[in-house]
Amino acid sequence: MKLKRFLIVGISLALLLASSNALSSSISRQQFSMSYPSVVCPSTLKGLASQVSVGSRSTKIHRVGSTSAKFVKSKALRFPIPTDPILVDAQGTTPVVWQSRQGSWAGGSICSSPAASQWFVGGSADITARGKLILVNSGLSESVADVNVWSGTSPVNSKAVSVKANSYELLGLDTLAPGESSIVIKVVSRSGRLNAFVVDERGKGLRTLGGDLVSPGVSPAKQLFIPAIPLQPKVKNAPAQQLRLLAPGDADANVSVEVISGDGRFTPVGFDNITVKKGQVMNFPLSPSLASSVYGMRINSDEPIVAGVYANVGKDFVWSSSVPALTPFTIAMTGMSPLLVFVGDDIKVELELSVAGGKKVSKSIQGNDIAFWRVPDNARNLSFIRVSANTYASALQASVNGFGSIPLLAGSVLTKSAIPTANIRVLNP
Repeated sequence: MKLKRFLIVGISLALLLASSNALSSSISRQQFSMSYPSVVCPSTLKGLASQVSVGSRSTKIHRVGSTSAKFVKSKALRFPIPTDPILVDAQGTTPVVWQSRQGSWAGGSICSSPAASQWFVGGSADITARGKLILVNSGLSESVADVNVWSGTSPVNSKAVSVKANSYELLGLDTLAPGESSIVIKVVSRSGRLNAFVVDERGKGLRTLGGDLVSPGVSPAKQLFIPAIPLQPKVKNAPAQQLRLLAPGDADANVSVEVISGDGRFTPVGFDNITVKKGQVMNFPLSPSLASSVYGMRINSDEPIVAGVYANVGKDFVWSSSVPALTPFTIAMTGMSPLLVFVGDDIKVELELSVAGGKKVSKSIQGNDIAFWRVPDNARNLSFIRVSANTYASALQASVNGFGSIPLLAGSVLTKSAIPTANIRVLNP
C-alpha cells in the first residue's frame, strides 16, 4: 500500500515537472515586436495655416475623420494640414507642427502619441479669448475625456466630453471658465486613444492680439525646469512677462524661482519665497535684468505644482512650458531653424544632424548652467545621440508671422508588445 502511494506521488511530481518545463519552454519561445506608436498632429483652426515636418518622404499619414483606414505616404518632408488632424506613423522621428495666422502670430509644438493625462499651463477664457481646446480621438472606439479647469478665482470646473471614434471636438476656451483671464487645463482620458491640444489666440474686435500653441507641461512636481524663455523689450500697452503657477493639491505651496542665464544663476527679488494658494491660478510679473535675450528657469516648491511662462515677443506672445529631462531621440526639422536652449549643471550633448542631400553632421554642445545652438536652415532631422543627466531643453523658433517655443522631447517611445501565438491544440483538441 505504501509502495503504491509512493508511486502515485512520484508520478504526480514527474507530471508536474514536465508541465512546468513545457510552460517555461513556451514562455521562452514567446515572441515580441518593437514599434513606435503613431502620433497625432492637431487640426488647423479656421483662418490658420499649418505645416508639419516629418522624418522622410515615405512617412505614412492618415487623416482623422477619413472613411478609409489606409495610410498614405507623405511624399514630402514638410506639408500643410488643411483642416482635420492627422495620424502619423513617424517610426521614431518626432514630427513638428507650426501654425500661424498671417501677419498676426505663430506657434509650434510636437506631434505626440495619446496620453493618459496632460497639463496645459496657459490660455485665457475672458472676453479676448478666441482659443480652442482640441480633443482628438484617433482610435476606433468612442473616447471619454475629463476636462478640469482651474482659474484665478473660481473653484476647479470639471466636465466630461465624449469624442466619437476617428473624430475630434473643439471647445472654446471662453466656455471652460467664462470671464477668467488665467487658466490651467488638465485633460484626463478615461478611455480610447485621446490627444489634447490647446491654441491660445486672443483678439479685440477685428484686431488680433497674438496667439500660441500651448504645449503640455510636466505633471505636478516639486521641481520644474522651463529651459527657453524669450526676453524682449516690453511692447506698449502689452501685458508684462509673467510666471503662471498652480498648486492643484490640498495645501498652499511655498515656491522659490531661480533664473538661469548667460549672466549666471540668481533668484529675482521677491521670488525667494512666494506663496501659491491651493487650487488658485496665480501670475507673477517677471522683469529680470539680463544681457541675454533668452533665459531658463528652475522652480522649487514644497508642494507639487505646475508652471508656465508667458512672454511678449513683438506683436506676438509665447508660452514656455516645463519639460522633462532630455533623452536621446530624433526630431524632424525641415523648414525650421530654431535656437536650441539647454539648461543644466554640466551640459554635454552629442548631436547628429541630417541636412539636405543626405549628409550627416556631428555636433557637440557643452556648457554650465545654460548653452545655445542654432539649427542650420538646411536641417532635415536632428538626433540627440548622447545626453548628460539632468539636462533640459526647448527650442525657440521665429518666423515672419510670429514666435514660438517647442519642447524637445520624443513624441512617442519604442514600445514592446507580445506577438500572439496560436496553439494548435486549441484548434484541434
